[in-house]
Amino acid sequence: MSLNNDLTKVDRRDAKLAMAHIYVAFIALLLGGLAGLLQVFVRSGQFTLPAGIGYYQVLTVHGVLLGLILTTYFIFGFQIASVSRTSGTFSAAQRRLGWIGFWLMTIGTAAAATMVLLNKATVLYTFYAPLQAHWIFYLGLTLVVVGSWVGGAGQILRYAQWRKENKASGQPSPLLSFMVVVNNLMWFVATLGVAVSVLFQLLPWSLGFIERVDVALSRTLFWYFGHALVYFWLLPAYMVWYTMIPKIIGGKIFSDSLARLAFILFLLFSVPVGIHHQLTEPGIDGTWKFIQVVLTFAVIVPSLMTAFSMFAMFELRGRELGGKGLFGWFKKLPWTDVRFFVPFIGMVSFIPGGAGGIVNASYQMNQLIHNTIWVTGHFHLTIATAVVLTYFGAAFWLIPHLTGRTLTKSLNNLGNFAGILWAVGMTIMSSAMHIAGLIGAPRRSDYSEYGGAQQAYDWIPYQIAQAVGGTILFIAILVIMYIVIKLAWFAPKGDEEFPVSDVHEHSGKTPAILENFKLWLVILVALILFAYTVPLIDIISNSPPGSKGYKLW
Repeated sequence: MSLNNDLTKVDRRDAKLAMAHIYVAFIALLLGGLAGLLQVFVRSGQFTLPAGIGYYQVLTVHGVLLGLILTTYFIFGFQIASVSRTSGTFSAAQRRLGWIGFWLMTIGTAAAATMVLLNKATVLYTFYAPLQAHWIFYLGLTLVVVGSWVGGAGQILRYAQWRKENKASGQPSPLLSFMVVVNNLMWFVATLGVAVSVLFQLLPWSLGFIERVDVALSRTLFWYFGHALVYFWLLPAYMVWYTMIPKIIGGKIFSDSLARLAFILFLLFSVPVGIHHQLTEPGIDGTWKFIQVVLTFAVIVPSLMTAFSMFAMFELRGRELGGKGLFGWFKKLPWTDVRFFVPFIGMVSFIPGGAGGIVNASYQMNQLIHNTIWVTGHFHLTIATAVVLTYFGAAFWLIPHLTGRTLTKSLNNLGNFAGILWAVGMTIMSSAMHIAGLIGAPRRSDYSEYGGAQQAYDWIPYQIAQAVGGTILFIAILVIMYIVIKLAWFAPKGDEEFPVSDVHEHSGKTPAILENFKLWLVILVALILFAYTVPLIDIISNSPPGSKGYKLW
């Protein structure tokens, strides 16, 4: 039974669970951001790490804490609050699943982080074989994945309970809860790949139970997970854009059906596309690489649907407020409201970020930028700007809502300043990465003059620019941490809104088929089997004996 009769607020017990996740996320932001700052300093050629700390050790900390821990914990905190807000308070059993998942993830995070800090798992964010980490690192990652499954199950059960309780009404489920379920299902399906790789390859290999590991198979299983991971990061940002930004600006959701369809398309096309990360690798037939490139480009469709929906909603609201002419509506948007302004910067950054993604996934253009720092610049535009700024914009109202405080005008203004700082720093750093990548600067590499090669000297000005941009970004992180601490413990007591918008009157009835998850999961499995069965059979049938483990640090 739902105990929450006031669906405008998150129950305080659910709020406590959500905040536990959010605290870990922002600790990861601070530590991972510091590691990133050290990286760009080293790559500038003007700084050497102290105390025997290795560059690749810092790189692993940065990638794991920001790419896996910050994102996963914030997403789960946000999704717990979102389900509680729109589908009702979790039952005791559902909330218990959330806590079990949280502690499994946290124990796993602590174990993996300890191994990295001890320099026993300097295998980068991708932890590619044949680089071999300590077995505790792989066990820690396994606990993070299993914990996320347990916590995600609690969210799905609350959604299923809502549908059961409201079956007679015939109304669609709450849009925000539906989106959470889609994201969790995509995560469950995607993490099967990395779970199989870690449990049956990397963990036994690091424990010495098997001598060799199939490198091509482990990489393919990683990227089966690795690209869907990008959309697991992105979809919570889309949840904010679709369901909360309209409420914040005083508008309404443009189309409930369009929003649900976009999320279903992401579910279908996010997983069977990982081989586009392996376009230059041997062992995979070119035909299957091309097929996955085509499937990758299909993901552009829901992104364009989202862009259309967002700007249609912006224009409708702007004209309601009296905007005239072609772009008069644009001036009417609430540019001083941090809840809108910071996510909007993220939306804008996704335009060049998405364009760069088309380059990355293109069979021919990928040859130019593959394994260059262009790719790193792309990730910093899409994830570290479009996604993370949206998370920050949401955190500025979510944290005070969950802690019973208010977003004051001064903290609102400081949040806008942090967003601008982030945009300036990222523009400098990411642009330098893109340009350096086009002239051949590698990614994942320590500073080197490459024996006095002229090409390496050509990269140095851009590497110094990256250090400048990274410094500005770290200052922005410190400002954001100050705001988060104030909102969690020191801001005035109050009742901050959890904004969820109504659907526009012209939206029409939502087709029931959009909530037929059995159908969509069958189609998803069919697409995965089509895209991966033959490549995996080829890899397993034709692979060499495999590789022993290497520790090159």
